[in-house]
Amino acid sequence: MYELKVVNHFAAAHQLAMVGAKCENMHGHNWKIEVYVTGEKLDGAGVLMDFGVVKKHVAEIMSMLDHKYLNELDYFQHDQPSSENIAFFIAQELQKKIDNSAVSISRVTAWESDDACATYIV
Repeated sequence: MYELKVVNHFAAAHQLAMVGAKCENMHGHNWKIEVYVTGEKLDGAGVLMDFGVVKKHVAEIMSMLDHKYLNELDYFQHDQPSSENIAFFIAQELQKKIDNSAVSISRVTAWESDDACATYIV
């Protein structure tokens, strides 16, 4: 099994409905996103997938989130924009963009600070 990792960033604001927590106030983060792509076979060029293609897809998804108030995005109307749900959203969107049945998303990690992150494992 092969695994690629691509890292990207976005900045955005959100509010979380949590009883008695300061996260109920609107606040922002500079998220660091780690995306992992896996597959069992390399292509004719000896790679699982071109890093440039993965980076392009991830950048497109980051542009959907960057400098936005996440609570107002359609996707987060029913699920609050927690780091867990952000990781899930990115995994789902990236899998839609990858046009290769031999390659899949294995996990996405959303770091909301240097010492706190959430990982969605597919």
